[in-house]
Amino acid sequence: MSLSRLGLLLPPVGPWRAQARGYRWAEEVGYDVVYTADHLTHPTYPGLWLGEAFTTLTAAAAITDRVLLGTLVASSTFRTPVSLARVAMTVNDVSAGRLVLGVGMGAPFCAEADRGVAEPVGEMSKRYADVVRGFRAVLDGATEWQGDTMAFAGLQTTSGPDGVGSPELLLAGHGPRSLALAAAHADTWNTYGGPGTADLEGDDFWRLVGDQVAGFDETCDRQGRDPKSVRRSVLLGFGRVSPTASVDAYLGAVERAAALEFDELIVYGAPWTDGDPPDLAVHEQALARLR
Repeated sequence: MSLSRLGLLLPPVGPWRAQARGYRWAEEVGYDVVYTADHLTHPTYPGLWLGEAFTTLTAAAAITDRVLLGTLVASSTFRTPVSLARVAMTVNDVSAGRLVLGVGMGAPFCAEADRGVAEPVGEMSKRYADVVRGFRAVLDGATEWQGDTMAFAGLQTTSGPDGVGSPELLLAGHGPRSLALAAAHADTWNTYGGPGTADLEGDDFWRLVGDQVAGFDETCDRQGRDPKSVRRSVLLGFGRVSPTASVDAYLGAVERAAALEFDELIVYGAPWTDGDPPDLAVHEQALARLR
């Protein structure tokens, strides 16, 4: 397998006693990273409990030893640079440096849940850029900073605990502005294809993702950054491309991702609630073939 990492996205749905089983299983079966989502509400899970992302990862750090733990993605719709830096560095400290901090634009319905108003996409994009740049400023030791939509001032404490490095910064990007942000600041760039890919299948989906890869390379070149210096990550399962439908589908997705020179493939996992998810055998058999 030419991919360097396999990741699993476990939604923070249901009580921790059930989610904990999923994290232990993912580590045992051989996943390299387990991600969780960062939402205040979500239309996919009406009437269910949706846990907080960083608290969930802190708990996961206590029951795992090897697997990396990440957000996919921390939502810029309700995060701010200083508070994001505090929770991220705390999890990185507790987990002994195992945090992969994924950050993205977020969803309008989370902005509405947080403030009663669903922001326009253009405003969400500006906020996303400010959260990323402000976060970098906090970790660089700035005591004050001014962005386009937010600012901070008067920081009197350190940017992190002694001896704890910065987490890997994964940035989600699909359009020109978010690709430019990732090219400038990301350790890892992630795509799920974007909202327009939900109904695409097979070659059509991978052709669009391939165009995104080319666009990201060109953006890095324009900014004077070596595209190969940024890890590339793709999340599958948002639309019709479903790697966990079968072992062959999983292995085929790995092959297609590797052909586009992605370093990491992330697949959706079903929520762990009271019983085992139905597709565990697909994950286990596929990873056994790949390892």
